[in-house]
Amino acid sequence: MNIQKKQQGFTLIELMIVIAIVGILAAIALPAYQDYTVRAKISEGMANLAEAKTTIAEFYSANNRMPVDASNAGINTAVNTEIVASILYASASRLPILTAVIEQDVIPGGTGGDYHFVLSGTTQAGNRVIWTCKPTDSDADYGTSAANRSVAPKYLPANCRG
Repeated sequence: MNIQKKQQGFTLIELMIVIAIVGILAAIALPAYQDYTVRAKISEGMANLAEAKTTIAEFYSANNRMPVDASNAGINTAVNTEIVASILYASASRLPILTAVIEQDVIPGGTGGDYHFVLSGTTQAGNRVIWTCKPTDSDADYGTSAANRSVAPKYLPANCRG
């Protein structure tokens, strides 16, 4: 009578394969998660810009012209949170431009100045303002200093990537 013992547990090879698979999945998931958390933080800038958009749209609707500066529009430019340093307003060619200045330590590896993205407004019939979100094309166009840099497109809200 030959009685065979049943194998119990895993072999060393099977355990090593499982650990290798978990390691590969972690190597893929961690950078994606980091990008996701940065995008979530950057969205705070979009929330701050929403308040300024409404203020400018109301001013334009009531006065049939754009405000000349942020104080004239009633925009709170000194937001100064852990994520958003400030909100900037400029009126280039009589069209509004709002800039969200993001603290440099929100972006991984960010050094040497804050980051920013903009909402560019255009007017339409009925005293309406339509906004387009985008990374900045040129620092000079948006009243920001050379120390400020555009937020990388992968960190911008979905409607700003394009």
